Amino acid sequence: MSFRLAAYAVCLEEDRVLLARHVAGNGETTWTLPGGGVEHGEDPFDAVTRELCEETGYNGVVERLLGVDSRVIPAAVARAGSEHQNVGIFYLVRVISGSLRAESNGATVEPTWTATTQVVHLRRSSLVDTGLTLAQTFPPTGHVPPTPVGGLIQH
Repeated sequence: MSFRLAAYAVCLEEDRVLLARHVAGNGETTWTLPGGGVEHGEDPFDAVTRELCEETGYNGVVERLLGVDSRVIPAAVARAGSEHQNVGIFYLVRVISGSLRAESNGATVEPTWTATTQVVHLRRSSLVDTGLTLAQTFPPTGHVPPTPVGGLIQH
């Protein structure tokens, strides 16, 4: 089983959330939150703002820790073809400067402010639903039930 520790930014502005389109190696696209892998020796608190800047052009400041999500992706649907565990740390991040732009030389393109009411209609990563639920409910445990995968919601 492979393992990945990642940090995700939930950026909310009025009734909109910042999303970016992730392009998989096979060309399929899914909407996701800005964020990604924590580098060796890097603090997830620093990783989330680094990833936000890399993927969207925005600089941000962490306002609060929202929670942690752990999911196991079955081998049949995992990119590498073997079971994969992703542990995601979600932060509420406020954009403070920068200009919206796509990631250069990356798999994340088309960063977009999206009405939260429109998210349900998008082909998206389950991370989007998990992050929004954490931001809307602020559970004291920092944990919400797993987001079911299927239909428009992908791993």
